[in-house]
Amino acid sequence: MLRVVIIGYGEMFTNLIAGTLDANCSIVGVLRKEMIQYNPLTRKFKDTFLPSLDYNYIKSYNLPEINVRGVNTQKFKKTLIKLNPDIILVGSWGERISKDIYNIPKIATINAHPSLLPKYRGPNPYFWVIRNQEQTTGVSFHLVDEDYDTGAILAQEEIKIYPSDTGKTLKERTVLTARGVVCELLKDLSEDIIIPLTQAEEKSTYYSHPCGFELDFTKSAEENYAIIRSIYPWGEAYYYNDINCLAALPQGSEVVINHTYYTEPKTVTGIDLKNKTVDILCGDGKVLRIRTEHYNRYDRPFTRNYLKRELKVGQTV
Repeated sequence: MLRVVIIGYGEMFTNLIAGTLDANCSIVGVLRKEMIQYNPLTRKFKDTFLPSLDYNYIKSYNLPEINVRGVNTQKFKKTLIKLNPDIILVGSWGERISKDIYNIPKIATINAHPSLLPKYRGPNPYFWVIRNQEQTTGVSFHLVDEDYDTGAILAQEEIKIYPSDTGKTLKERTVLTARGVVCELLKDLSEDIIIPLTQAEEKSTYYSHPCGFELDFTKSAEENYAIIRSIYPWGEAYYYNDINCLAALPQGSEVVINHTYYTEPKTVTGIDLKNKTVDILCGDGKVLRIRTEHYNRYDRPFTRNYLKRELKVGQTV
C-alpha cells in the first residue's frame, strides 16, 4: 500500500484526497494552506468558529495533519523523513518546492495542474482557456522539478469546454476529473513502472495571474462574452457608461443576433429592466446581452433605477 502525503488547498486538494482514498492508499499526512497562511492562534480560532471546507474535509476522514509553516522548512523536511512517504501529491500551492524536499519520497513528488501541459502553465488556467476561447483543456499530473509546471508528465486527461462554461463550472469538472485520474495513477504506480513523458518545450505557453476584465465592444461579442465567463467566480468583468462602472455577470448574459438597424459598435440596442440586461452591439455585428449590476455592491439594489434613468436604446457606451 502506497504511503502518500498531500499538500494543497481548495477543491483540487480535497479531490486529490478523495482520489487517493479511492485507490486504497494510506494518507500518512496532509498539509493545508491555512497552516502557513495564519499564525497558530488565528488558525485555532478560525478552525473552531469559522472552519474551512479543507479543515472539515480533513477532519471528516480523521487524516493526520502536518503542522509546519512552509514546505521548505527544516521541520517539514524532518517530518517527511519520519513519515517516509512513497509519494507527495500537490494540489494547488503557492511556494516553489525545493529539490531537497521533492526528492524525499521514494517514488516522486507529483503536481496536479489543471491544463493540458505544456500549454497553459502558470496560475489559474481555468480563466485563461475560457478567455482565449479554447475548445478543450484538461488536467495533467507531472513530476515536480525546480521550475513551475515543467516536470515530465505521468498522466493527462482532456476536458471539453462548453460555450456556457464559467471559470467556476470548468474548475468543478476539472477537479472531479483529477480525482479519477489520480486514483488510476496511484494504482498504476503501485503495480508497475510508468515512464514519464518529457514536456515539449516548443509547444509550451505560460500565463500569469488573470488580468484585463474591462469589456471592449469594438471587439467581437464572443471575445467579450469569454471575458465575462472566464473571471467568474474570482471577480467580475465590467464596462462603463460615462463615468459609471457597471458589472457584467455571466448568469443571463449571452451572444444574440442583431435584429435592429443599428450598425455602430458600442450602441445600446435593447434594455430589459426586469432581467437587468443591456444589449450592446459589438465589432463583429453581433449583440452581447449583458446581465448588468452596479459594480459597487452597495449600489446594486438601485441597478434597475439606474438602467431606466441613465441608459437609452440608441446611445453608445
